[in-house]
Amino acid sequence: MRIEIVVGNIVHQPDVDALVNSANANLRFGSGVAGAIHTAAGPELEQYCRRHSPIALGEAVVTPGFELPNLFVIHTRAASFINDDHPEKYLDLAVAQTLRVAKEAGIKSMAMPAIGTGVFKFPPELSAEIIINGLVSRSEDYPEIHLVRICVGTQEMKGVFTSTLESSTTRS
Repeated sequence: MRIEIVVGNIVHQPDVDALVNSANANLRFGSGVAGAIHTAAGPELEQYCRRHSPIALGEAVVTPGFELPNLFVIHTRAASFINDDHPEKYLDLAVAQTLRVAKEAGIKSMAMPAIGTGVFKFPPELSAEIIINGLVSRSEDYPEIHLVRICVGTQEMKGVFTSTLESSTTRS
């Protein structure tokens, strides 16, 4: 599994099979990544999500991409760093479940945000550590997933994720 870190808008990643949405329990769009994905996918995604929610903390579900150039959207629910118990555990579970449902759907490449760093208030360093370590430690279990591209909003965030990736891959 190749892991890339890029500065860019997640909805402008047409070369991947799926986009990962950092979702709330009801899979409703709001601000940030969820809002951008729902807006780009069109109203059918919102209607589809109504029928397939709620989802539990750490759970992931796959929906069609509708008007997106991507075939699928994987919606996963992380915990609020401030309001929920054991948020680190649920972010790691969200990464694990994202990989599991991707494999089940035949997804070979995906773009994901820095899950938890928006409205869920995860410190970027902690989000990077959990996401990167979760991907690296599980990569041998998912050889069919060739690419995970982590899309971040700033060069500073890219630096955090890149340094975490570099230190994670030198340890393994």
